[in-house]
Amino acid sequence: MTKRVGIIGLGHGVFGRRSDATVQELAFEAFAAALEDAGIERKELDASVIGSVPEYHKQRSLAGVVQEYLGLVPKPTWLTEVACASGSAAIRTAWMSIKAGVHDIVAVIGCQKMTELSTPEILALMGRVGEVQWESVFGTTFPAYYALFAQRHIHEFGTTREQMFQVAIKNHFYGAKNPNALFRKEITMDKAKASAQVASPLQVYDCCANADGAACIILACEDRAREISQKTVWLDGMGCATASMSVLKRPGLTSLPSAEAAAAQAYRMAGVTADDIKVADVHDCFTIAEIMAYEDLGFCKKGEGGRFIAERKTYIGGKVAVNVDGGLKAKGHPIGATGVSMTYEIAKQLRGEAGERQVPNADIGLTHNVGGIGQYCFVQVLRRD
Repeated sequence: MTKRVGIIGLGHGVFGRRSDATVQELAFEAFAAALEDAGIERKELDASVIGSVPEYHKQRSLAGVVQEYLGLVPKPTWLTEVACASGSAAIRTAWMSIKAGVHDIVAVIGCQKMTELSTPEILALMGRVGEVQWESVFGTTFPAYYALFAQRHIHEFGTTREQMFQVAIKNHFYGAKNPNALFRKEITMDKAKASAQVASPLQVYDCCANADGAACIILACEDRAREISQKTVWLDGMGCATASMSVLKRPGLTSLPSAEAAAAQAYRMAGVTADDIKVADVHDCFTIAEIMAYEDLGFCKKGEGGRFIAERKTYIGGKVAVNVDGGLKAKGHPIGATGVSMTYEIAKQLRGEAGERQVPNADIGLTHNVGGIGQYCFVQVLRRD
């Protein structure tokens, strides 16, 4: 079994309403950039793993179409799907195949074309990620589920609407500096407060936006990584856990049990604690989700997430810089691409290549990618030598 798995190539396209490209073209945009970054040719790849949610595309079995368009036939490919965490599932699958010694170099592509569907169609699809027999059949949607989490967090811990909006303000501040982000404009507290209500207490600026886009990373076994790259970032901690499909069967509504378990696994494998993390990308599908992530990942104590953002501890220069690429909130959320995009961002940070968003002395980073309403969670700890 290989000792370590490293990231040797990074590629990312622009997230947004990409009417200029098919899903295959979006994938190619990121893939070509990752190949160039790694300095290898496609013939050196052993396989590819595609992270995407097929219901959003007319094409079934999307991996085959992408593989063909990328010129990788007849090498093996397969699709991973765990809702919004599909990209991180693809990374974990590739990581396992390298760890097992089956492959040496694998491309991971997260890609999604979402804006061809209407918002009601997307809401209906996402609602079905919830438990369909007893929950989504009664009209639950993603915003409604996270509104429940927000209401409970407010009730138990006194979290305020201003604290939630501070998440959006921070993420738009950094998103404005990210050329790959959907929204590249800062927002104010007054603008956030004036936005329309979506599901009480959540308003428009509490919610991320659907987008089209793709990201790619290339993984290699330790020997090949050291041979190919002088700037390898290592995947040293990999955590993955699940929670009940039914939200109402969980022990509480202020945390995600899957996130707590996945974080504990990743920290243990990497031999680090939450205090060692310098920069993180977390799943801020809604502002309350980022606040819950601070607590689930151990960046602060339970119930203190609202105060944590209000005190600017998740800005660059604070305790741990979180979502300084804009997060889902400003960068956009093409669901199959999101997990790979998170890993791309943290790897760029650890390589010191994030430009004006660079976190000083970033040597250990983390990604936290949630699928569904917390049914799945993947946490990665990344490190540079």
